[in-house]
Amino acid sequence: MDYKQAGVDIEAGNEVVRRIRTLARGTFTAGVLSEIGSFGGLFRLDAAHITDPVLVASADGVGTKLRIAFLTGIHRTIGIDLVNHCVNDILVQGAEPLFFLDYLATGRLNPDVAVEIVEGLSTACRENGCALLGGETAEMPGFYADGEYDVAGFIVGAVGRDRVIDGRAIRPGDALIGLPSSGLHTNGYSLARQIAFDVAGLTVDSPIPQLGVTIGKALLEPHRSYLPVIRPVLSSGLIKGMAHITGGGITDNLPRVLPEGMSAAIDRSMWDVPPIFQWLQRTGGVPDDDMLRTFNMGIGLIVACDGADADRLIGDLARAGEPAAGRIGRVVSGSKGVEYRAG
Repeated sequence: MDYKQAGVDIEAGNEVVRRIRTLARGTFTAGVLSEIGSFGGLFRLDAAHITDPVLVASADGVGTKLRIAFLTGIHRTIGIDLVNHCVNDILVQGAEPLFFLDYLATGRLNPDVAVEIVEGLSTACRENGCALLGGETAEMPGFYADGEYDVAGFIVGAVGRDRVIDGRAIRPGDALIGLPSSGLHTNGYSLARQIAFDVAGLTVDSPIPQLGVTIGKALLEPHRSYLPVIRPVLSSGLIKGMAHITGGGITDNLPRVLPEGMSAAIDRSMWDVPPIFQWLQRTGGVPDDDMLRTFNMGIGLIVACDGADADRLIGDLARAGEPAAGRIGRVVSGSKGVEYRAG
């Protein structure tokens, strides 16, 4: 026997590297010193514009949203999801991305699928000013079913030590400003899939009149990056803390940035819940508490600022390209957590 008979096609792996090299090069910034295919990516940190630079790193995956990609045969959006999720995770601490690494594991490597994923990665990296510095493609026969794969992303960014945003300055009375999500982002898909495909008996091509698209397209809507609208307002110094609303929803993510002895009072009447979440709740009969702890419910990022600065910050966000940002609550004294109010 040889390696190919055992299920690993070395030539397919080499083909993927050849085809993605140009995609990755298109994301390279001035700091990149190495080529795709090296054992390690080389990056020179130019910190001339950053006082006492601090590196900020994060890693994440896409979760069971991958199942929607398998069913639809659309894989490009998965790469966009992965990059933007990671960008947001370091953005909440004030960091801007420097470079990104990816890991793709599959049972049998399909070069076309792998390249489509990397096309999404490279698109999102370019849009975020982040270099796709390298990655790993692993062919693992017998470990993944044919046609299936898993992906993970790793990001490194930088922020000046005096510009780190950690929430420690948050005080009772501060305003909480919500920025809209673009859909489910990359969370809650185990529940969403069960509702759509098991409870409702749909296929990915089934149209949902309330949404104006098929359920597959609605569920594949990419995770948005908040860097383009947050970057222009970072220097104002108005932002005290930020929470990326991912798995656990507002309920579990917002308290992560609150100091001890402080809680959040969220007014659910301050934003319109997008139709996709309304459809999921109605179709699945999901209780409110579960919806709020599973999905972002239309709010993908929450920014905390002094109450007196809220209107100014909302105006700055609008000028930066986010006209839908608005107050959704405030910080109050109490045990760390979230209290939902209606009006």
